[in-house]
Amino acid sequence: MRPKARSQLQIAGGSLKVETWIDSGTLYAHPRIFLYNLGTHFMADSLRRFKADIFQALAHPTRIAIIELLVDGELSAGVLIEKLGMEQANVSQHLAVLRAKQLVVNRKAGNQVFYSVRDPILLEVLALMRRYFYTHLHEAMELLGEMDHQDDEVRS
Repeated sequence: MRPKARSQLQIAGGSLKVETWIDSGTLYAHPRIFLYNLGTHFMADSLRRFKADIFQALAHPTRIAIIELLVDGELSAGVLIEKLGMEQANVSQHLAVLRAKQLVVNRKAGNQVFYSVRDPILLEVLALMRRYFYTHLHEAMELLGEMDHQDDEVRS
């Protein structure tokens, strides 16, 4: 039977418990991590950062256009440049951001580089954003129509 001393450290809503004991003059410590709320809080915060990183990568119209061009499958960098009507250096910078956030993947074939969307769920996210936009656009148009109608009544 070893004599034990316990200590506990509170960490961001969770706790770290450390058991220590002395055996033959040697001090041993065995950490036992109890994640309680720490795991939930840590995971939620990590997920929020992950989402923010994805939305930051998509925070430029050119990068969204690249993803939308890849909806039907992979395209070469040259075709992307042509379809976007932009300079090669500019498109390359945007592709680098998308690659760094692992939103697109590339493969080399000879002297060409082909790009594709890493996970098709990203296309679903953009489709949902498009629906969100049109829903709110429709509401805004209805509001403008009502305002125009009210202005016509005031003028009459």
